[in-house]
Amino acid sequence: MRLIPTKEAEGTILCHDITQIIKGVKKDVVFRKGHVVAKEDIPLLLSVGKDQLYVWEQEEGMLHENDAAEILCQICQGEHMSRSGAKEGKIELSAECDGLLKVHGPGIKAVNCFGEMMIACRHGNFAVKKGDKLAGTRVIPLVIREEKMAGAKKKAMEATGGRPVLELKPFTHKKVGIVTTGNEVFYGRISDTFTPVVREKLEEYDTEVVDHVTWNDDDEKVTASILDMIRKGADIVVCTGGMSVDPDDKTPLAIKNTGARIVSYGAPVLPGAMFLLAYYEVKEEGEGRTVAIMGLPGCVMYAKRTVFDLILPRVMADDLVLPEELAALGQGGLCLNCPSCTFPNCGFGKGK
Repeated sequence: MRLIPTKEAEGTILCHDITQIIKGVKKDVVFRKGHVVAKEDIPLLLSVGKDQLYVWEQEEGMLHENDAAEILCQICQGEHMSRSGAKEGKIELSAECDGLLKVHGPGIKAVNCFGEMMIACRHGNFAVKKGDKLAGTRVIPLVIREEKMAGAKKKAMEATGGRPVLELKPFTHKKVGIVTTGNEVFYGRISDTFTPVVREKLEEYDTEVVDHVTWNDDDEKVTASILDMIRKGADIVVCTGGMSVDPDDKTPLAIKNTGARIVSYGAPVLPGAMFLLAYYEVKEEGEGRTVAIMGLPGCVMYAKRTVFDLILPRVMADDLVLPEELAALGQGGLCLNCPSCTFPNCGFGKGK
């Protein structure tokens, strides 16, 4: 690549797109990369402020911005993602299906620390819809050293274990069992206003409620119902009520007595501190399956968004939640209860 006066550019090959901007009228490319400049092009080039042009001149060991952009795309693109064409060193990735976006932070940081290139993406562990933009990549200069791009790819792959830094896990159909607990509901002292909220949340995904029972504060009955729902094929069991530390609140004990592995009782999220997450391993002929059991605190019934909204997308994508991941929710885990809720387009749940 070399820089020449535009008036002397006839017959040369442009090595970048030329954009024309007319306020309120247009912003578009008037000449594409690779265009051979003709004599009649020169007045237009001058009119868009191009007194000098970068024209293509192959140099060993250097990559054009669009060729380098292809390498960034390789670093990022996982399955179930579509990509744009390379334009001015940029490539964008979009979702091909509804799912959970996973982001390998150290891999992205490794690339961005190199300089002269960048990856910007959505927050990971959040739901995306088919067609949503996931990430944008760009090479900053018009040309970049080939060895630098190779180094960035090597560092990213070392960080991720050879996988793309972005992953899209499709949501799968889930059968759900709901166990409503509480003497006040069971004996008809108050109406059940919790279960309708849970059903509404579940309807945001491809779910099927296969069973729903209501019990008093009897942990043995709740344990038996959870296990019965699992035997009936439930992939998720949601327990509402009885999650506090009052004497009558026995839902955590009931979940523990199923033999499920407790990930955490309690989460650094407000609303949602008394949340419980557990996994029950089902042994079946030929293969096993993992059932997620969630104990939902009362805040899910009345707060717009809670810890349930942060964990449910991961469960829907069969993405196992680790104790340290729940612990990390503390940063960003405070909902500000905005008068007009914009979740997920806010800071709630978006920690490190």
